[in-house]
Amino acid sequence: MMATTAHTTSDEDAGSGLRSGALSMATSLILSVASAAPAYSLAATLAFIVAYAGFQAPVIVLLAFVPILFVSFGYAALNRRDPDCGTIFTWAGSVLGPRAGFMGGWAVIASFVLVMASLAQVAGQYVFILCGADGIGSDPSSPWVLAVGLGWMVLMTAVCYRGIEVAAAVQRALLFLEFAMLVVFSVVALVRVYAGHGAPGARRPSLSWLNPFEIPSAGAFVSGLVLMLFIYWGWETAVTVNEETADRRRTPGRAAVWSTIVLLALYLVATVATLAYAGVGTTGVGLGNPDNFGDVFSAIGQAVFGTGAVGTFLWHLLVLMVLSSAAASTETTVLSLGRTLLAMGRQGAVPRVFARTHPRHASPHVGTVAIGVAGAVCYVVMNLLADGQVIGDAVSSCGLMIAFYYGLTGLTSAWAYRDARRGGAGDLWLRIVLPAIGGVVLLAAGAWSLVNDWDPANSSTSWTLPFAPHWHIGGVFLIGAGALAVGWLLTVAGARLAPQYFHGAPRRPRLAARTAPGD
Repeated sequence: MMATTAHTTSDEDAGSGLRSGALSMATSLILSVASAAPAYSLAATLAFIVAYAGFQAPVIVLLAFVPILFVSFGYAALNRRDPDCGTIFTWAGSVLGPRAGFMGGWAVIASFVLVMASLAQVAGQYVFILCGADGIGSDPSSPWVLAVGLGWMVLMTAVCYRGIEVAAAVQRALLFLEFAMLVVFSVVALVRVYAGHGAPGARRPSLSWLNPFEIPSAGAFVSGLVLMLFIYWGWETAVTVNEETADRRRTPGRAAVWSTIVLLALYLVATVATLAYAGVGTTGVGLGNPDNFGDVFSAIGQAVFGTGAVGTFLWHLLVLMVLSSAAASTETTVLSLGRTLLAMGRQGAVPRVFARTHPRHASPHVGTVAIGVAGAVCYVVMNLLADGQVIGDAVSSCGLMIAFYYGLTGLTSAWAYRDARRGGAGDLWLRIVLPAIGGVVLLAAGAWSLVNDWDPANSSTSWTLPFAPHWHIGGVFLIGAGALAVGWLLTVAGARLAPQYFHGAPRRPRLAARTAPGD
């Protein structure tokens, strides 16, 4: 059992300016699942996982879930100890020191801002595909796609500006369409496979697909694992909006853990159905066809549903599903980062203007607008570089930052609760051992990906050092390692720019730290 007292700390306990108790367990779960953008993530990433693992892709989905689940236990434990919307920024800062906290917060911000460009780009493309303008929709660097993508960013930022309740209502509608169409697609694909009407490379699902020893190599497994981090990424949103949730010490953590389980079920079904129908061939609708790598569902959707009136209608709903998925994830990205900046602002790690909340909408309006602007600028710049290919590398680089801050969260939980090991088996395993294992596995995967990303062959772009030894470096490495290096430089500069945060008294938890075993 940990010692317990309720500490009073500055003006934080007086109220954050957010709308307390606005979210239920169900709404928190919806936000977490929607933030992962299941349809968009599968459409953009599944074929790459199949390229590494072939028919063993389902076991990659399953095995990648394990460290994610373990880290989610750490999120739940830390949220019970300190339900602050800064999450890893706040937790690592109070447990491991301000520099660790700032790096955790910076990794969250950098990864989310970088992925916003891809989300906006996909949303822009799918608007034109949905309207039948395939020529424009198939060109991700088109100025028309850019304009529509920026429009989606503005719209989703405006929704978040209006407050958590409006944002949650939009998420419910978008997630319903996404879930319904993924289930319909999976069922129809499996029915066609068992009826003998699958694609030329179709196979009936087999338990052998869940045999990890048939994965081609250890390198293929780790590469697939890092890609799966991107697909699962976002489930922690429920914890980011903890200060606006009913029973904020328990509900956000439970929603985060359950969201990983919901995502596992959805991803397994969709992966098995897609793999069974399309196969791993390198031609036609096969998942090994390079032409299908960037967008699995639009490539095989018409083959699954057919070209009749009903099939065409369902295919358009499938396109709308990916569009709504990208839009929903854009919204939760802005929603989460606005609250991260709010926490950083009120602790003095960034200018305190970011700690302001709107008096009527009860939203962190300054941080929300800042994130919207940062995402838009990032999208425009990356769209102009190398015909937009930088965007793909930026998304791939997010795997490193995700592994870093997820891993940091697992280790922070283990260290924060190190004295709770005598409180019982529940405390030992759920707060210390399992989060630590998950954290170590994810940090190791991130380190491996950093080494792997150095090779230009694993990136769409590259850069050559203009002087000896003239290294030729992959764009994914440059963006990922560069983003973390910028964060480290900011911690160095922080000693002068934010002395109160970096050199002030350690921050104590906002709520009582003492909890009963298993609480």
